[in-house]
Amino acid sequence: MIGIVIPACNEEQYLEKCLHHIRLAIQALPTLSQEVRVLVVLDSCNDQSLEIVQNAGVEYLQCNFGCVGKARDLGVRHLIDSGATWIACTDADTWVDTQWLLQQINHQPADAICGVVEVDSWQNFSILTRKNYLAHYQDVMNHPHIHGANLSFSSNAYLQTGGFEALCCHEDVDLIQRMLKLNLKIIWSNLVRVKTSSRLNARAPEGFSSFLHQLEIASSPIK
Repeated sequence: MIGIVIPACNEEQYLEKCLHHIRLAIQALPTLSQEVRVLVVLDSCNDQSLEIVQNAGVEYLQCNFGCVGKARDLGVRHLIDSGATWIACTDADTWVDTQWLLQQINHQPADAICGVVEVDSWQNFSILTRKNYLAHYQDVMNHPHIHGANLSFSSNAYLQTGGFEALCCHEDVDLIQRMLKLNLKIIWSNLVRVKTSSRLNARAPEGFSSFLHQLEIASSPIK
């Protein structure tokens, strides 16, 4: 069984679209493919995220961690206990590619797969910020990037490394670094793709949105 884990903290603006694209990725799998279970971990939500998940008929857990590392770990371990052998992680403000799951299957055998992200829109940023970002980001096979919004792994590899730590940011990087120390097989693929929001109000203090915001500041001309 494949398990998909989506942490969410007040994501009513994006969550419905996220779940729609997850459904499209599941529908793109071969008819005789294995079961896929989707789990949203609602962490400290006080908006309409719960109602959106319920209306979508998607499984969910609720917690009040205020910590993405703990929320991801809760969801991953719940699905592993339910029989999942492969876990795919994304974020609630992210829209997976239709081939997202299929490409993960095509990359097997693997202990983990690090995919790439695209920014959904550059309208909030300057032309120079976009240019600097694209110069930095390597959208190629064997890229060096790690994103919790596009990270998947086997249940065995997750348990072997001890899982996501209780970190409020960089929990994804921490997990992969521990996998590397164990010489696990990690595939760095630009065929496993997602688009993520370009919002400026970051949930994680040093996450992707914060990175874009800091890049915008650095790209602004000094007055």
